[in-house]
Amino acid sequence: MLVGLTATPKDEVDHNTYRLFHLEDGVPTDNYSLDEAVDAGYLVPPKGISVGTQFLRSGIRYDDLSEEEKDQWDALDWGDDGPPDEVGAEELNRFLFNEDTVDKVLETLMVRGYKVAGGDRLGKTIIFAKSQNHAEFIEKRFNLAYPEHAGHFARVITHGTPYAQSLIDDFSIKDKAPHIAISVDMLDTSIDVPEVVNLVFFKMVRSKSKFWQMIGRGTRLSPDLFGPGEDKKDFLVFDFCGNLEFFGQDLPGSQGQVQKSLSQRLFESRLGLVTALKDMEPELRSSTIETLYEFVAGMNLDNFVVRPHRKAVEEFSDANAWASLTSDTTDALLRLAGLPSAVRDDDEDAKRFDLLVLRRQLAQLDGDAVLAERLRETIQLIATALLGKTTIPSVAEQAVLLESVAGDEWWVDVTLPMLELARLRIRGLVRFVEKTTRNPVYTDFEDTLGEGVEVVLAGVTPGTNFERFRSKAEAYLREHLDNLALQRLRRNKQLTPSDLTELEGMLVASGGQPIGIIWATDQVGGLGLALRRLVGLDRSAATEAFESYLDSTRFSSDQIRFVSLIVDELTKNGIMEPARLFESPYTDHAPTGPDYFFADSDVDVIVGTLRQIRETAVPASVA
Repeated sequence: MLVGLTATPKDEVDHNTYRLFHLEDGVPTDNYSLDEAVDAGYLVPPKGISVGTQFLRSGIRYDDLSEEEKDQWDALDWGDDGPPDEVGAEELNRFLFNEDTVDKVLETLMVRGYKVAGGDRLGKTIIFAKSQNHAEFIEKRFNLAYPEHAGHFARVITHGTPYAQSLIDDFSIKDKAPHIAISVDMLDTSIDVPEVVNLVFFKMVRSKSKFWQMIGRGTRLSPDLFGPGEDKKDFLVFDFCGNLEFFGQDLPGSQGQVQKSLSQRLFESRLGLVTALKDMEPELRSSTIETLYEFVAGMNLDNFVVRPHRKAVEEFSDANAWASLTSDTTDALLRLAGLPSAVRDDDEDAKRFDLLVLRRQLAQLDGDAVLAERLRETIQLIATALLGKTTIPSVAEQAVLLESVAGDEWWVDVTLPMLELARLRIRGLVRFVEKTTRNPVYTDFEDTLGEGVEVVLAGVTPGTNFERFRSKAEAYLREHLDNLALQRLRRNKQLTPSDLTELEGMLVASGGQPIGIIWATDQVGGLGLALRRLVGLDRSAATEAFESYLDSTRFSSDQIRFVSLIVDELTKNGIMEPARLFESPYTDHAPTGPDYFFADSDVDVIVGTLRQIRETAVPASVA
């Protein structure tokens, strides 16, 4: 049983040696380096972001200040010794605390740090501060920039903090505040919070063993941290004080989190809907504009992320500015989409459903029938899942609507207001949809066996046993996988009419009768497809077809896992219908289908690849 991880100091040990305790009769065994522990799947690796500011790296020199800043410097209370010529980097944040320095550090964290809750909330973070005063100053600056989070989101946790253990307990709970722990020594070691995904070094560390102990705060595994099936795969180390360079640690680099948050995508989609509607559906357009206006009006101009956009925020905090939107104003609004607002909705599932319906409305306006159909199927699946939850009173109240949405007739002439009404009534219920695979249920109820009735299939002579024919054919084909036509079929090469003739001859040689071959062919849409189902697709061919989506430098582990499931199914079954992407096991990881992990353009490529693989099993003259 894995029970702990501690640094093993050897008087400034070389690199990061860790002792991984594995209890065998109570005796710890196994010495792993961090790299070995990561490779073994026990830990996740760090990714370094070495930022630094001029002041944190070089200190503050009086001669480098502007004239206005020199006046401020001279006016400070320096004590009996008077103003110094400079304050070194080591002294900064010990007795001199610079507001802009702290603001820039916090801005970097809040913009580039790993987010959870659909990208709308910063993940659990530890800031390593220099002193108690420094920690309190960081908390003060955060509260000024984020008044909606003041007093609970970021908290100082040090030996001098009242009820420190209570704060640590709260920090250790996944979705409970505080989400930022500002610490001086107290959280450097001996705290185990798997959800920690951001570490901020806001002080110099000169002990290698302590440095690696601090790094160890982020190495714990955390399944489903970013959503169902989206496990923690690494964590970020923001170093502002040159620690990585000092210890010569070349951690894998990262630009931080660059994926758009759920709120940003909602803002952009709503703005797109308003633009596309023009003069149509005035009530829907008006209510959508009202939602956007409230979001912008809730932006805090003192926030260091919002501050550079002050002019646009002030303009669109006036309701009159929304009366006439031009292409220029739309561009300006798009730049506000990713900014924080006091108007928040913490129901991640509801927001994902909002986005789903918004995209369906946009697809309908744009005439994108393929996307509209795919989104319809996803919404229907959610409605169907909720119909199994009518024991919940709030779900039961919407049973009639859910039944309509789950069916096909409601969608025949569906209008944008109908979709909007469904969104408003269903969004709060989506959290009841199960996100994990239901465990199998085994029963021993007495069943009744009816009388057997012989049924003769049209076109098939009695005695033709397709399952027996299938088994014999599959066994014969697998013994002749070196056949050129069969190789082309398994390697996803386009079949020719002569290949088809060759394959039909192989079926006859396996003992199949012509009428059985015809019947088998008709069942799946072609002889090539029928045989592809029997022998599967060569794994290397399936992997090659989706090679670009298996690149860990471009796609997340969750995206790669999703595509790997496709490769597995193709290897086994030879072909795969795109509709399977919205069924188990794919929805076990992505509840709403591939849209959960991939952009529309990527989903279209994946669907197109599945269709291309199917087409190679059908000769051009037959297709």
